[in-house]
Amino acid sequence: MRALLVSGYELGHQPLHLASPAAALLAAGHDVRCLDLSIDPYDPELVDWAEALAFSVPMHTAMRLAVRAAGAVRRRRPELPICFYGLYAPVSRDLTAGALADRIIAGEYEPALVGWVDGLRDAPGGSGASTFDLRLERTSFRVPARHLLPPLERYAHLAIDGEERSVGYVEATHGCRHRCRHCPLPTVYDGALRVVERDTVLADIEQLVAAGARHITFGDPDFLNGPSHSLRIVREMHERFPEVTFDCTVKVEHVLDHADVWAELAASGCLFVVTAIEALNDDILARLDKGHTAAQAADSVELLRAHGIEPRPTFLPFTPWTTVGDLLVLLDFVETHDLVGNVDPVQFSLRLLLPEGSLLLDGADAELTARLGEYDAERLTYPWTAADPMVDLLQARLAELTEASVAVGDSTAEAFAQVRAAVREVAGLEREPAHAIPAGSTEGRPRLTEPWFC
Repeated sequence: MRALLVSGYELGHQPLHLASPAAALLAAGHDVRCLDLSIDPYDPELVDWAEALAFSVPMHTAMRLAVRAAGAVRRRRPELPICFYGLYAPVSRDLTAGALADRIIAGEYEPALVGWVDGLRDAPGGSGASTFDLRLERTSFRVPARHLLPPLERYAHLAIDGEERSVGYVEATHGCRHRCRHCPLPTVYDGALRVVERDTVLADIEQLVAAGARHITFGDPDFLNGPSHSLRIVREMHERFPEVTFDCTVKVEHVLDHADVWAELAASGCLFVVTAIEALNDDILARLDKGHTAAQAADSVELLRAHGIEPRPTFLPFTPWTTVGDLLVLLDFVETHDLVGNVDPVQFSLRLLLPEGSLLLDGADAELTARLGEYDAERLTYPWTAADPMVDLLQARLAELTEASVAVGDSTAEAFAQVRAAVREVAGLEREPAHAIPAGSTEGRPRLTEPWFC
C-alpha cells in the first residue's frame, strides 16, 4: 500500500510522530511518504499518489489543521481512506468519524495504524475494524525513519552564545502518571506511562547527531515520570556525544522531588527545563490539580538555577477563575525571579482550552458551567467567559499586543514592558516610569527559536 503520513504542527520540531510510524509501516512492507504542512504546502499530487492517508494530531493546533486538510482531501478524493492518529484524535470524533476520517486511533497508535493499512491492502474497501481505537498496550518501537522528513535546518534551532544550533527531537516515554485536569493526556492515558526502549531512543539520537543536531529536546510530557529510564539515556548520550546539549520538560513537583538528579543532568549538558507553572494563584492551581503551589514554583526556579540550568516556565494566565490581580502577581513573579528573558511573550496571552473530554468538564461546578458556551467545532473547545468581563477583554488585548510585538521584532524585554503596562492600565494603576528590566535578564539565555505553545 502507498501510505501518506501528514503532520500539521509539532511545536517547530521535525515531526517524530511521522517518522516513527513511517518506520513501522516500511517494516510491514508498505511504501511511505511524509508531508509536514507546517513547512511545506499541501500537495495534491501526493494525495493522488496515496492509497491511504493518515494525519498525525498530537496537539490541538495539529488537530485543527488536520480537520481543514482532511476536508480538502475528501473533496478531491472522497474514496481515499483517511485516519486521524495521536493524542487529539478522539476530540470531536462525533463530527470527524465517518465524515472526515474512516479510522481514529489514540494512545500507542503504531500497531493499530499498521493494522489499518494492512487491512486496506488485504481487504480493499475497508479493514473491517472499528472506527475508534484506543491503544494503551506496551509495544516496541523501531528507529524512526527520519530520511523521509525535511532536514533539521528547516526547523527550530537552539539560540545560545550568539549562534544557532540544529536541534533534534526525541521522546523517551509516552503518557503521564499524573492527571492534571486541564491536560489532554489523562483523557487518553489515564495515568499510564509507556516507555520507548533505551536502545531505540539512543539510535535515534545517533542518527540525529549524524544529521547535524547539536542539541536534543526530550519532548516527553514529563522527563522524570520514569527517572531511572531517563537518567540511563542521558548518561549514555553524554558518554557517546559529550558536546551535545539537551533540554527537557518536567513538572514543578518533580523538579523538587528529584532534587538529587540536577547536578548530574547539568553536568551531562542540560541547558534548560520547560516546566508548567501555569498560575501563581493556589486556588487555580488546585482546580487544575497541578500538584504544586506558587511557593513551590518559586523553589523550583531557584533549585534549577543553583545547578546552572535555566528554567523556562510556561503559563496559562487566562482561566475562568483568573482576576486582573492574578495577572499582576504573575508578571511580578516573572520579573522578581529574573525570568523575563525565559518566557516567550505569547505565554502571557494564553487562554484555557476546554476540548471534549477535558477533566475540567467532568463534574464541573456550577460556577464554571454557568459560564460555558456551546461547543465550538471549528476551534475544538467549549468557549467560556471569565467572572470579570475585563479579564476577557484583556486577554484579547494581550493576544493582539504580543502578536504585533513578535511581528515587528521587539525584544522580550520590550514585549514584557508592553504587557505589564496593559495589565496595569486595566487594573487602574498609575502609569509607571520607563520600566527597566535588570541587565542580563534577556541576553544569552538558551532558548529555541520558535515559541513553545499548543
